[in-house]
Amino acid sequence: MERNDAIIKLKQLENVDLVSLARKYDVTIWKGEKKNKGWAGHVLERYLGLPINSAQSPNFGSWELKIVPLKRLADGTIAVKETMAITMIDPFNVKTTPFEESHLLAKLKKAVICARLFESQEEKRSVLVRVVAFELDDHSIYEQVKQDYEETRRCIIKRGFEHLTGAMGVLVQPRTKGARHGSTSRAFYARTQFVAKLLGIQ
Repeated sequence: MERNDAIIKLKQLENVDLVSLARKYDVTIWKGEKKNKGWAGHVLERYLGLPINSAQSPNFGSWELKIVPLKRLADGTIAVKETMAITMIDPFNVKTTPFEESHLLAKLKKAVICARLFESQEEKRSVLVRVVAFELDDHSIYEQVKQDYEETRRCIIKRGFEHLTGAMGVLVQPRTKGARHGSTSRAFYARTQFVAKLLGIQ
């Protein structure tokens, strides 16, 4: 599916409860007491007719679909709930690949970001709030993301993959993928302020 067609179709879901769509498309949210953390993304992939996919290349070939949770603050405003995973970090690939040819850039430069409102851990309801096309065409943002990538790359080359830390990066940080203690895999994540900028909710 072409990106513009997908955006038009996804925008038709704005203000729609994704939990009801999960039932329609037979996407499991809970299996016993274990939550399928990627359920909302799976719903949108099924809605667009895409097989569930976790490959490193953009998941629609030329563009990338991302979904992020938002939360409502005490004063009623909406804020980004958490960082957004962009792509896994393969140390050899990052070490040998300039930013212009990186998986990170490939994922970001043609992104379609969908934001859903997280209401509770039970996930009984979650409305799709916003669908945004993002192309990383702002020069200052592009340069900062490039600097963040190069900081990660220098760390891998000079100090080693194991020295990557979430304290690195202004907009994009390299950090442990998943919450398991002792996890050695790492991924690039967009910080919450970057996600807010992408969604235009700052």
